[in-house]
Amino acid sequence: MSMQLNQRALRICERMLEASATLRIASSAPAGGARLVDCGVQAAGGLEAGRLLAECCMAGLGFVRFVPGQQQLWPGPAVQVRTDQPLAACMAAQYAGWEINVNDFFAMGSGPMRAAAGREELFAAIGHTEAADAVVGILETRALPDADVAGYIAESCDVSASDVTLLIAPTASLAGNVQIVARSVETTLHKLFELGVDLGLVNSGYGTAPLPPVARDDLAGIGRTNDAILYGGEVTLWVEGDDAYWKNIGPQIPSISSTDYGEPFAKIFKRYDHDFYKIDRKLFSPAVVQLINTHTGSMFRFGETNSKILHQSFAT
Repeated sequence: MSMQLNQRALRICERMLEASATLRIASSAPAGGARLVDCGVQAAGGLEAGRLLAECCMAGLGFVRFVPGQQQLWPGPAVQVRTDQPLAACMAAQYAGWEINVNDFFAMGSGPMRAAAGREELFAAIGHTEAADAVVGILETRALPDADVAGYIAESCDVSASDVTLLIAPTASLAGNVQIVARSVETTLHKLFELGVDLGLVNSGYGTAPLPPVARDDLAGIGRTNDAILYGGEVTLWVEGDDAYWKNIGPQIPSISSTDYGEPFAKIFKRYDHDFYKIDRKLFSPAVVQLINTHTGSMFRFGETNSKILHQSFAT
């Protein structure tokens, strides 16, 4: 069954544009006709822009809120996310799986435009590709895309450039900060996917992660937003299946299972010459994962949060 992911995201985007003044966002259309929604490049953006950006990224199948954080972990608010459609919301839409690399422009693309493009191998496993009349994507970048970038995305999604909407926020912006930290459940789903778990066994997801201070630059922002999830993220998944299976797979899910665990992400990233692909893939998951088996009533908890590393990361 098609969830019409792009259509759902487009409705959220239209609401954002209607409130552009209060959200401190701005729209424009470069040559080629694509619609750009600036949420933090030249526009100021803000908390609510980031919250809606994250919900748009999940095609309206997830809900994002600000909640009080755990004061012993990091003083300040946390970003809470929940979904009853984790496969569609997190993997078919939210996951930043599309490298947009056109001329001198580079950005990681997320959002439901990925389902229309269907370029990534994971869609062969998860399904949820769709033909869309108009597409919506989220780009984590400090450069507004030009007509060539929009044209590439339009061609990949089999739509005209005027039917492409791109929401843009850099990592070191208030909105960008929020939408990245709202990926606690998504990182868990992707970790399960990499572990070979049938994601159809996951019914619902709930996660929180501390909202770090906005960083001085995007590289520092990458460090802080990753640390928020790796060392402060706590995710609960409601699952089906055999208890023994989940007890066996559980210890492999949280970030502490990685050989690269134990330092602020910025240090790890620098050690690997700022190449994500050299970092142990087991690192990219929340600090704590709790599994509730809806068939047996059992609950399992794996991993631990690490306030020491969060303070090292957020306070420098």
